[in-house]
Amino acid sequence: QVLLVESGGGLVQAGGSLRLSCAASGRTFSSYTMGWFRQTPGKEREFVAAISGGGGRTSYADFVQGRFTISRDNAKNTVYLQMTSLKPEDTAIYYCAADRRSFRTTTEPNEYDYWGQGTQVTVSS
Repeated sequence: QVLLVESGGGLVQAGGSLRLSCAASGRTFSSYTMGWFRQTPGKEREFVAAISGGGGRTSYADFVQGRFTISRDNAKNTVYLQMTSLKPEDTAIYYCAADRRSFRTTTEPNEYDYWGQGTQVTVSS
């Protein structure tokens, strides 16, 4: 079992930046593919970004448009989402997720095994 704790959310102005962090428990963090998803009321949970266990492969949702960067520090059991050029439509609860399989960067929420509780990101106009 893996415990994931997100942090770094908050209120920012459009065009601003936030860096989200997700700290993972356990001794096998490098074995997990890690993903970021987001969700707003009434909408399905939406893929944002994913990174393979070793960090060699990443994937991003189309709406990211080069604005976000996912990274990880396996020595710290932490995955990050650096978000720049934030837009009001980026407002959502952002969730960190772990896939026990390190070799893929799936975009499907149902493929992830563990989830954090989420951190709120609010982007003002």
